[in-house]
Amino acid sequence: MKKVTILILMLCIFDAIFAQKIKKIRITQLADYIQQSKGPLIVSFWATFCTPCCKEIPYFQTQTAKDTVELLLVSLDLPDYYPAKIDNFATKQKFTAPIAWLNETNADLFCPLIEKKWSGAIPASLFVNNATGYRKFVEGQVAEGKLKLVIAEMKKKKVIKN
Repeated sequence: MKKVTILILMLCIFDAIFAQKIKKIRITQLADYIQQSKGPLIVSFWATFCTPCCKEIPYFQTQTAKDTVELLLVSLDLPDYYPAKIDNFATKQKFTAPIAWLNETNADLFCPLIEKKWSGAIPASLFVNNATGYRKFVEGQVAEGKLKLVIAEMKKKKVIKN
């Protein structure tokens, strides 16, 4: 009995240490985070029910790790999915990038703060490099080859004009 109790305790500790932590954020916090980022950043808007979103996240993770680009996964799931269902899903899918849940329900408010032309469809990705002035928004799934090109474009040094 003592061994079983210790095993259960160890599993609980392991789970607590390695479990995905989902942060709840407002659109203003996200906008500030994007504005204050110092290097290349990709913000991927997704949801657990979105098949194209879930297909692109693994290669986003792989490519951003190779290219030292920050990746933030922003979940647009319903409030009752936060945090447990999002966390469980992300863990099963082996999502390792930081995840935030956008605590907003009015897409007419938050979409234009990210991109004026964003219809609210997902997946959607914002590519930003404040150091170079680079900003690109893509609505829809980003193909793996296109992702590599956009990252290369995003990381180019800013040309200084005299």
